[in-house]
Amino acid sequence: MTTIQSRRKLIVAILLCVAVGGAVVRHYATPGSTTRDIGTLLMVLWVPIIGNVIAWLIGKLPRRAPSAEPASFDTARAFMPHLRVELTLRPPALPSHDVPLAAGEYRCALVIGNEGFSARWFVPQGEQLERGKPHALDVELLTPDIANARFPEGATFRVLVGDSFIADGRVLQLRPAAA
Repeated sequence: MTTIQSRRKLIVAILLCVAVGGAVVRHYATPGSTTRDIGTLLMVLWVPIIGNVIAWLIGKLPRRAPSAEPASFDTARAFMPHLRVELTLRPPALPSHDVPLAAGEYRCALVIGNEGFSARWFVPQGEQLERGKPHALDVELLTPDIANARFPEGATFRVLVGDSFIADGRVLQLRPAAA
């Protein structure tokens, strides 16, 4: 037991004794007297400790296991496109962010109505995606067996990254599933 824990236990015991003493004083004092009011005040000193005792008891309850890590793309697996889409990047909220998207991998959620599906796409080396212009890209879906039914050819969607919609898109073509 640490010094702090032993001090806390001592404080709890002292305040409990003060509260019991206040109850005894209140019991034997005449109603409406100052002595009875002081006894009541001594009993009230116990109230803050009750909160600490309840918090200690809650801390003793077994905790739930942490939730499982959400599914993600396997970085060791090769990129396997499921859709050919046309993306038009929206202008950013800040003019200083109005730069083309550089080459690399981008992860997002493709949103149709109120449903979102995790996806990723690549901007090839040496290319950039200009904002406001349509770009044809291949997109890989995290759960293609579920998502493909929601993305027929011609379906429109929004691209969500973080808490912002950064692009609007349209499905150009469904890619055949790899064997």
